[in-house]
Amino acid sequence: MSDDPIQEEDASAEEKQLRAVWANPPGWRYWTSVNNTEVGLWYGSTAFAFMLFAGLLGLLVRAQLAVPENDLLSAEFYNQVYTLHGTVMMFLFAVPIFEAVAIFLLPSMLGARELPFPRLGAFGFWSFLIGGVFVCGSIFFNAAPNAGWFMYPPLATSEQAGIGADIWLLGLSFIEVASLAAAVELIVGIMKCRAPGMRVNIMPLFGWYLLIVGGMILFAFPPLIAGDLLFEMQRMFDWPFFDPERGGDPLLWQHLFWIFGHPEVYIIFLPAIALLAMIVPTFAGRPIVGYSWIVLAAVGTGFLSFGLWVHHMFATGLPQISLAFFSAASEAVAIPTGVQIFVFIATMLAGRVIFSIPMLFAMGGIAIFVMGGLTGVMVALVPFDWQAHDTYFIVAHLHYVLIGGMLFPVFAGLYYYYPLIDGKHMSERVGRFAFWMMFVGFNITFFPMHIAGLRGMPRRVFTYPEGLGWDWLNLMSTMGAVVLGIGMFAVVVDVTLHRRRQPRGEVNPWNAGTLEWISEPEEKWGMRSIPRIKSRYPLWDEKGLAEEVKRGDWYLPDAKEGHRETLVTSVLDAEPEQVLRVGGTSYITIISAVTLGTVFVALTFKWWVLSAFSGVAFLAAILWWLWTGTGHIPEKAEKNVGRGLTLPLYASGVKSVGWWGMFITMVGDGTAFASLIFGYFFFWTINQDFTGGLRGPGVFWPMAALGLYATAWAATVGAREVNRRGHVGLARSLIVIGALLASVGCVAALAGPWTTGMDPTDHVYPAIVWILVIWTVAHGVVGVIMQLYCLARSLTGRMTSRHDMEICNVALYWHFMLVTAVTTFAVVGLFPEAL
Repeated sequence: MSDDPIQEEDASAEEKQLRAVWANPPGWRYWTSVNNTEVGLWYGSTAFAFMLFAGLLGLLVRAQLAVPENDLLSAEFYNQVYTLHGTVMMFLFAVPIFEAVAIFLLPSMLGARELPFPRLGAFGFWSFLIGGVFVCGSIFFNAAPNAGWFMYPPLATSEQAGIGADIWLLGLSFIEVASLAAAVELIVGIMKCRAPGMRVNIMPLFGWYLLIVGGMILFAFPPLIAGDLLFEMQRMFDWPFFDPERGGDPLLWQHLFWIFGHPEVYIIFLPAIALLAMIVPTFAGRPIVGYSWIVLAAVGTGFLSFGLWVHHMFATGLPQISLAFFSAASEAVAIPTGVQIFVFIATMLAGRVIFSIPMLFAMGGIAIFVMGGLTGVMVALVPFDWQAHDTYFIVAHLHYVLIGGMLFPVFAGLYYYYPLIDGKHMSERVGRFAFWMMFVGFNITFFPMHIAGLRGMPRRVFTYPEGLGWDWLNLMSTMGAVVLGIGMFAVVVDVTLHRRRQPRGEVNPWNAGTLEWISEPEEKWGMRSIPRIKSRYPLWDEKGLAEEVKRGDWYLPDAKEGHRETLVTSVLDAEPEQVLRVGGTSYITIISAVTLGTVFVALTFKWWVLSAFSGVAFLAAILWWLWTGTGHIPEKAEKNVGRGLTLPLYASGVKSVGWWGMFITMVGDGTAFASLIFGYFFFWTINQDFTGGLRGPGVFWPMAALGLYATAWAATVGAREVNRRGHVGLARSLIVIGALLASVGCVAALAGPWTTGMDPTDHVYPAIVWILVIWTVAHGVVGVIMQLYCLARSLTGRMTSRHDMEICNVALYWHFMLVTAVTTFAVVGLFPEAL
C-alpha cells in the first residue's frame, strides 16, 4: 500500500462508492439481486439439490433391482422413478451446474466486473428453479413422466403416458429457456467483456471451453425445443407428426432428440475438462502444456459431436451407408478427446504434482472417463452395438462417461474454488474420505453392469427372474450405490456443517495463477479495478498485479456516477471500446420468470385462459424490463476510466453487446427453425405420396406474404438508415409502414392453409405446413411488437439519431425474419408445385 494518506483516503472513498453501488439489497429483497456471485451460488446450490434428489431416486432404482422378483416398487412407480432420475440428472444438474459455475467465476476470471446481461442470468435462474420444482414435484402426486428420459413415441404419445409426458415436455421446454439465456450471456460475456489485453490466444482455457459449449447449446438445444413443439401438438391437438397411419414417423423424434442428446454429452463433458484445465496446472506448478492443441481439440470435439447422433439409432434399420458414416464419426471423436487427456498427463509429467483433494477428484475423474471412453469405442462399432443396445452395458457406459467426465470434476472444482465463496476451506480429511468412498463405490456400482449387460440384462426392467446370472451382479451394484451415496453425503456434511466451524483462510491457498483469485469473497464488485493483461497466468508472471488491482490502480476504480459499470472490449484483441452500464437489482426478473412459468404450467393442464393471461403479463414484463433497463441515454458521452483512457458510455450496432445478444439469440432461433424444415423434408423422404392427396396452400398467398414481409424488412432497414442521418420523422413513418406491412403479411400467411381447408389432424402434410406457417407468423408478430417499441422509444426521445441501439437490434432481427420468411414460403408454396 502507498504511504501517502491522501491516496489512501481516495482509495477508501472509491471503495465506499463501489460497495454502495454493488451491494445486495437487505432482507427478503436480497432475492432480487442480480450479482453474478449471488446468482451463481443460487444456481449451483439448486443444481446440487436437484442432483441429490436424483441420487435418492437412483438409490430407489438400485434397491428395487437388488434381488430378483422384488416388489418394493410397483412397475408404474418404478417407471416414474427411473424416468425422473435420468431427466433430473441430465436436464437439472449436468448442464445447469456448469452454467452456475460459469456465472460465478467468469467475470473475475476474465477480469470483468460483471457479465453483460446480469438480469438475464437472474431470469434464467428463476426459470430453472420454477421449471425444476414443477418437474420434480410431479412424482409426489403420482404424475411424473414414466416413458424414459428420452420420451420415445409412440409410448410417450399414448394415453398410457398420462399427464407426466406433458409435464416433461412443457417443463423441460421452460428449463431450456434458462439454458439458452445462460448461453447468450456467457458467449457475449466471453467475447466482449474480457480485461484489456486478454487476447483470445491468452484467454483462460475455462473461457475457451465455455465459449465452445455456449455455441454448442445454440445448435443442440433448439432441435429438442422444435421436437417438443411437434410432440406437444400431437398430444394436445392430435396433429399426427409421429403417427405412421397418417404419414408421421416416430423416428423423427429420435433424430431431433439425439441431435440434441449426443452433443449434450459433450456440453456436459467439455466444461468438466475446463475445470481440470484450471486445476491441473495449479497443482503441477506450471502452465498447461500444449495450450493451442487443447483449444483445437476442444473445438474439434464440439464440431464432431454434431455428427454422432445416429450412434444412438444403429438398431432402427437405417441404411448401411449411414451406419458406416456415423460409426466412423463416433470413432473419430476419440482423437480430439484423447488429445485433451494427454495434455493433462503431459502437464503433470512436466511439473511436480501436489496430490491435493481437488487433484484427487480430477485424476479419479480422468481414470473413470477413460474407462467410459473405451466402452464408447466399443459401442461405436455397429455389430457390437446391435448386441449391447438396450442392455445394462449401455447403462454402465453412460455412467462411466457422465460421472467420470462430469461429477468427479465438479467435486474437484468445488474443493478447488470453495475459498472464493466465503474465504473458508473445506476439510481435507473429509475430502479424502469422500473421494475414496465415491471412487470405490462408483466402480462397485457400475462395473458389474457391463457384465450384466453382456449376459443379456435389458435396460428399463423393474424386476427380473432369478437364475439368469444377474442376481449377484445387481446386489453388488446396489451395495456400491450405497457406498457412493455415503461419499456424496460426506461432501454435503462438509459444505453445510463442517465449514461453519472453519476460520477464514487464505483466499488463494493453492497459489493459482489466473485472475479469479484476485477477487475478494466479501465484496460484490468482482474486480476492485480492471487490469490490463499480458499473459495466460498473470498472477504468476506479473508480480504485484493483485495488489495493484486491489488498490484501484487500474481501470474503473470508482463508481462516481452511481452506476454498475464494466468494460466492453474488442472480440479478438480485447482492446477497450466502451464503458457498459449493466442492470441492477430488480423484481422484473422474478416477475418475468413467474409469468412465463405460469404459461407452461397452464398449458400442461389445458387452462387456456390462464395461459393466455400469463402470456400477456409476460410480454408486458419483458417490455417494461427493456424500457427501464436498457438503452439509457447517458448524462455524458464519455468517461475517464483511469490511466488516461477515455471511453464512450453508449454504443450501438456491432459494437453494442445488445447487438451481439440479438445475433446469438437469433442463431439459436434459426437452429430451431431449421429443425422444423428438416422435419418437413424428412416426411417428404419417407412418404411415397408426401401430400397424402391433399391440397396445399397454393402459391398466391405464400408469395403475397413473402412480398409483404420483404417490404416490411426493407422499411425497417430504411428506418435505421434515415434515422442515423437525422431524418427522425421519416424514420418513424417507415417504422409505421413496416409494422402495417408485417401485420398484413401475417394475415396473408395464415390465409394460405386456411382458405384451402388444410386440416392438420388429417395428415402430416397439412400439419407440418401449419407448423411452419405458425412459426413464421409468430416471429412476424414479434417483429411488429419490436417495430412499435422502436416507434415509442423515438416518440419519447429515448431513441435518437445518435442513440439508436433499439432500431439497430430490431433491423438485425428482421434480417433473420426475412430468411425465415423466404425459406418458409418457398418450401410450403413453391416446393409442392415442383414435385
